[in-house]
Amino acid sequence: MANLTKMERISLKNNQEIKEDMIQKFLFDDPKVLGLGELTSIQREKIQPQGGRLDLLFADDNNTRYEVEVQLGATDPSHIIRTIEYWDTEKKRYPQYDHCAVIVAEEITGRFMNVIQLFNGAIPLIAIQISAYKNGNDVSLTFTKIIDRVTLGIEDEEEIEPTDRNYWENRSTTKVMKNVDEIFSDLGDLAEGYELKYNKFYIGISKEGLVKNFIAFKPKKNYLYFIAKGTEDSEKIDKIENANLEVSYVSNWKEYQIRINNIEEYRKNRELIRELVKDSMEYYNI
Repeated sequence: MANLTKMERISLKNNQEIKEDMIQKFLFDDPKVLGLGELTSIQREKIQPQGGRLDLLFADDNNTRYEVEVQLGATDPSHIIRTIEYWDTEKKRYPQYDHCAVIVAEEITGRFMNVIQLFNGAIPLIAIQISAYKNGNDVSLTFTKIIDRVTLGIEDEEEIEPTDRNYWENRSTTKVMKNVDEIFSDLGDLAEGYELKYNKFYIGISKEGLVKNFIAFKPKKNYLYFIAKGTEDSEKIDKIENANLEVSYVSNWKEYQIRINNIEEYRKNRELIRELVKDSMEYYNI
């Protein structure tokens, strides 16, 4: 029978055995613990042109890069400014990517909250609180998102830079595009009257010229992402994962992204995906 125990919370800043570079390495080796989805580690201690070093640089499959700064103890004004400066530098150097600043600290102070509110969404920033607990000779870390990303911009219904079928067959493959066609056709009774709309970064859907992307597709070379809009639901995520499908929830776009490796994988999980589509249509009041 399992016993309930109470772990002792400790301060990382005041712990002589744990240094900031250890936390950096821990995150670089396993960025998933941050709770930001499936991230790829790019670089640690990245030297900046104006001086200083960016603690961590991550990327996801949505063309987004995360500029992460780690601070033991409470957030302070200089750390906030440094984080924003690094984010701005990377954004200007690599404009082809979406960029998001991330602060990881032991304490997210009230003053920090007030400063962030002044930006009013103009700077995409995520604040994550790190907590440490003594567990025998080991230290357990937990990460809690205190502030999520808020961005200003156009709605996806006003999608710019339309493309065509040929663009996506060159960017992906004819085989993957045929899988997109079969999936969309199979969902035709749910999305009656809708047609595929080819955009630069994804394939959405429209009806009578009006865009309503309650579902969308992101074809890759060897697989595709099926996208369904909706609010985050841990039970829904568990259900998808229990079907042996890879899924991530992108909170800033309010969407589930499910990796479909081949058409057989879709057919096997057809009813589950149709259920997601119905939920997404309800989310869009369709």
